[in-house]
Amino acid sequence: MDASPVARRPIVGMVGAGQLARMTHQAAIALGQSLRVLAADPADPAALVCADVHAGVPTDLPALRAFARGCSAVTFDHEQVPQENLRALVDAGVPVHPGPDALLHAQDKLVMRRRLAGLGLVGPAFSEVHQPGEVAAFAAEHGWPVVLKAARGGYDGRGVWLLRGPEPDLVAELLAAGTPLLVEEAVPMRRELAALVARSPFGQAAAWPVVETVQEDGQCVQVLAPAPGLDDAVAAQAQEMALRIAAELGVTGLLAVELFERTDGALVVNELAMRPHNSGHWTIEGSRTSQFEQHLRAVLDYPLGTTTPTAPAVVMANVLGAARSPAMSMDERVHHLFARFPDVKVHLYGKAERPARKVGHVTVLGDDMAAVRSRAALAAAWLSTGEWPDGWSPHTGTYEREVQRA
Repeated sequence: MDASPVARRPIVGMVGAGQLARMTHQAAIALGQSLRVLAADPADPAALVCADVHAGVPTDLPALRAFARGCSAVTFDHEQVPQENLRALVDAGVPVHPGPDALLHAQDKLVMRRRLAGLGLVGPAFSEVHQPGEVAAFAAEHGWPVVLKAARGGYDGRGVWLLRGPEPDLVAELLAAGTPLLVEEAVPMRRELAALVARSPFGQAAAWPVVETVQEDGQCVQVLAPAPGLDDAVAAQAQEMALRIAAELGVTGLLAVELFERTDGALVVNELAMRPHNSGHWTIEGSRTSQFEQHLRAVLDYPLGTTTPTAPAVVMANVLGAARSPAMSMDERVHHLFARFPDVKVHLYGKAERPARKVGHVTVLGDDMAAVRSRAALAAAWLSTGEWPDGWSPHTGTYEREVQRA
């Protein structure tokens, strides 16, 4: 294993320098490892804190080769890496985790859908789209609405369109722009879940409790761990499904399986991610081993850590950029938050604020899920806007209507 010539420590190279790389860097410090990042911009979140930063983009093979030289393992904080470049690294003997054959299933939704269907796993009905009229033909069989997706390149709700009727102009425009498309049936669902697992090259695997992910406008706003009211048998089924997918696809590192819980209780696979994932941020404080530490352990083929929760209820709430600029600076907002909620854990990513952009998250632990969730929502809202929700009194720690009733 290659190691730093100074400290003789492993060097993990992470392609991408966003907040996932930034939090992975924090985990690497505790393990005595060194994280190297490939940053497209010196202002990227991880580039602001890592000592070992290589400038470049994953589409530039010479830059990718130079970045990977001397790394004990190369991994990713996003999936947007050309397959041909990944295979060039593998051919040069670079340990790439996950490998290109596995990562392809997180890069291409059509490849993923076909493979999971071949494994007998439940997913929505789907079809590749070559012509605008094929969407209406699919809906004639499966009903409106339908979900139109970009097969490659979409994330965080981008590249997804809910169509309640024919929109041939939109489909034609996307196809003309070269966007590969598929159409899926809209799943009648109760809620969204996520099963996060890790797998090492040796084949050891570990799973965290299944969580509920709360979405608004196609973007995750909260993660509830464990998923409230989820039947133990269904939770075990979700974990077993994620572990099976990881083994069948040869995933090394983390795998997040995004799921729909249908109104009839059945589980449907939505999407896959093979990297640290927003649904796992709660594990930093809420699990004995965080997803970031586990990912490093996995890609270096270390024994994996225990995933036991540290509290009965854990809620992570994303801090999103506000629609209008807050009057207070972020530092002032943090100051006031800590005065009101000293138990809330804050993670800020060093990103400029703009509407709906993820600029950080908060985590709250406790015994009662409803109370923990309320506290996390209030903390995240305050950091986003610098304003308390209508009716909330920061002086009493309650809603004014509750004080009036009392």
